[in-house]
Amino acid sequence: MTPEREVCLDYAAATPMDPEVVEATLPYLTERFWNPSAPYARAREVRDDVERARGTVARLMGARPDNVVFTAGATEANNLAFAAVEGHVVVDAIEHESVLACAATHARRTVRVGPDGLVDPSAVARAIRPDTELVSVELANGELGCVQPVREISRVVARERARRLEAGEATPILLHSDASQAAGALSVNVSTLGLDLLTLSAAKIYGPKQVGLLWASDDVRLRPLVYGGGQEGGVRSGTENVAGIVGFARALELACGRRAEEARRLAGLRERLRAGIVGRIPWAVVAGPRSPKRRLPGLLSVSFAGIEARRLVIALERAGVYVGTGSACAASRMRVSHVLEAVGMPRELAEGSLRLTLGRPTTEEDVDYAASAVAAVVRAEMGRLGLDDAGQAARVEALLEGAPGASVRTRRPGAGGASGNGGYAW
Repeated sequence: MTPEREVCLDYAAATPMDPEVVEATLPYLTERFWNPSAPYARAREVRDDVERARGTVARLMGARPDNVVFTAGATEANNLAFAAVEGHVVVDAIEHESVLACAATHARRTVRVGPDGLVDPSAVARAIRPDTELVSVELANGELGCVQPVREISRVVARERARRLEAGEATPILLHSDASQAAGALSVNVSTLGLDLLTLSAAKIYGPKQVGLLWASDDVRLRPLVYGGGQEGGVRSGTENVAGIVGFARALELACGRRAEEARRLAGLRERLRAGIVGRIPWAVVAGPRSPKRRLPGLLSVSFAGIEARRLVIALERAGVYVGTGSACAASRMRVSHVLEAVGMPRELAEGSLRLTLGRPTTEEDVDYAASAVAAVVRAEMGRLGLDDAGQAARVEALLEGAPGASVRTRRPGAGGASGNGGYAW
């Protein structure tokens, strides 16, 4: 049966290209197809277009163009950042899989996060050793929406750098942040953030897929992962993806220009979605930071104890609502997210968690339809399993009471605060 409506609530996994971005890229897929490395005038014009795009993204990041390296996505950029060091690294437990995989190739310490997913800068300070060369903390997490205190962490790194200088120690220390999920909602000014390395992805800001960048300060010596013709300053060889690079620059321009207004709109829609779900399912558990300043505006993580998220995803797809269960990498394997495990969420809750992310196309009508659909498929599963609201509420309270730190995580239905008109807060 054809669903009444189609609603995407998985924009953290992928965004459609903005029409203005499509328009910007089209000439480079047709008449401006020239290889930027070729010597003749047509090719040099395209080379100039690439450099203008580099200048645009650098300006929007508060950086210099020479410090921007274009890559085939954020994963490659993260790999390039970690390849710049050989020694000990520090990461937090809820980083994207690409960062954790890179860290696994080094001696490392992994910093635990709080129940709300936030990194404590003092924990980072304790994790730094005399041989630590890189600290990597994402600007915002794409599963719980946590906006990390990167500026405070940069001060921790700066103090350690100053200590080493005073002590005559030669080991450098750098701070990297993957800001892929944050760029649409937060400033990515590298000076304000106090970074040495920054990763961005075009695919998360309504630009083309398989385009990313790594910004590196003058103090960083990047080591190539791809060898060949010496493009991108010798750091990333291979013919440039001109259409993707030009599209990336336009996408970042649009994201920065619309950031404040769109963040307010998405925050309102997220709250409408949350209220629509927990008003119908009073024992639903909403996870993530309670403070709006520490939360991405368009992301809602909600869990249903004892109900398998993978069944909900399939049922929602039949209803025309497309959702995730965590990062796209984890969701494709239908496994419990390492992020939910890291915040200590009981497995029975984590296995029933959905990640709902809103985007530019999302409307109030979409949100209302999705909230109704989520409630309907949850209730259908309750019927199949013989569950009722009273039993589920008792089950959730038992799970939360048995979890470390539960006293600061729970809200009884109707208690107000972060849970508003019902539900529980993790």
